[in-house]
Amino acid sequence: MKKLHFLLAFAIGSALSANALDPTATDYTFIECQGSAIPYPERTVDGLAYPDSLKPVYLNHVGRHGARFLSSSKYTTSLLRSLHKADSLRTITPMGRELINICNLVVERTAGRWGALDSLGMAEQRAIASRAFMAFRPLFDNTKINAISSYVPRCVMSMDEFTHQLTRLNNKVEIYMSSGRQNSPLVRPWQEDEAYKEYMAGEAWHKVYDDYFSQQVPPSLAERTLGKSYPFDGDEAKDVSMAIYKVLAGCSAMSIELDLQKYFTKAEINALWSVENLHHYLTHSASTLSNAAPELASRLLAELISTVDDYIDGKNQYSVMLRFGHAETMMPLLALMHIPGCYYMTNYFDTVGLHWRDFYVVPMASNLQMIVFRAESGKYYVRVDLNEVPVPLIPGRSDIYIPWSTTREYLNRCLPLSMQI
Repeated sequence: MKKLHFLLAFAIGSALSANALDPTATDYTFIECQGSAIPYPERTVDGLAYPDSLKPVYLNHVGRHGARFLSSSKYTTSLLRSLHKADSLRTITPMGRELINICNLVVERTAGRWGALDSLGMAEQRAIASRAFMAFRPLFDNTKINAISSYVPRCVMSMDEFTHQLTRLNNKVEIYMSSGRQNSPLVRPWQEDEAYKEYMAGEAWHKVYDDYFSQQVPPSLAERTLGKSYPFDGDEAKDVSMAIYKVLAGCSAMSIELDLQKYFTKAEINALWSVENLHHYLTHSASTLSNAAPELASRLLAELISTVDDYIDGKNQYSVMLRFGHAETMMPLLALMHIPGCYYMTNYFDTVGLHWRDFYVVPMASNLQMIVFRAESGKYYVRVDLNEVPVPLIPGRSDIYIPWSTTREYLNRCLPLSMQI
């Protein structure tokens, strides 16, 4: 008996030590491990303050839609299928029965509105608009504002909530809005880009992702849900574990509050998050496999540059230009600009989660703001805010307020040679 206890203790200790010694293992919080489904972080207008010697004169805003219902019924349907099968086979566990109730609640709460903006997402957009109005008040005094969005309803609604909030705060602003497929080259460029479609159809990223999926996804979660005697087929246990993660991680954005610690260990949710995070990285950010993803944002970045040029030259009639898209709009743009924390190049893909984190890059309602200021000298400066937090734009430099001429030169170099202006 003593020998058995010793072997058991040794096995447990070895497993814990192996995990502790894994240099690529992450230890993010349960909230952070919601990944790109995490609601927008709390912000205050005080965080947007700027020196008295500068006056805001122009704002470029690119934003993701706000919190939404699950984008499709795919994972809820597949998970319910497995749960009902386990129930019929009488292998299902109490946790599995609880998950049936959660899935049914998700279906009921969504009520055919898969992917639609929910009340939390509406509130996120109104709050961001209010803080911009209060922080950069001169931009919204009887001026003209231009706003465009993707044709997808959650993006159109995000634009509506943002702009309507501005009119509530000042009904004298003139807002010119456009939504539809004509805006796709800026906010949904992946649909028509041949280089990107070729990359997505290729084997390179699929192999990296599939190998990582096989290594990282814990089957233990599925076994704890469907029961150890459930007849798992092939990789079904891992697929079920990922489906559980996808459904539960998306609940907070739908205002369904769950204690994720009831369903996952910290190691499990970190492992599942890291798999989803790697998928986002490989398919929408810069990597050593291809430049196709970040270069999707080339036209959008070129427009950000040219609209500032036009404002300074007196050719842009708008003081604020707003663009509403998707996480897939934001990730390539932030990578193309090399925004800190949004750009990471490596051949060791198991380290991605340590350096590139989707919950930081693209939470719900994530946004990039380029604020142009005019100094008393007449010189123009630019500050770049990621999710309403000022960030140093140029690698190797810590300054936040950068002369437009320097900013322009840097951003122009980020563009492919054929598009530099």
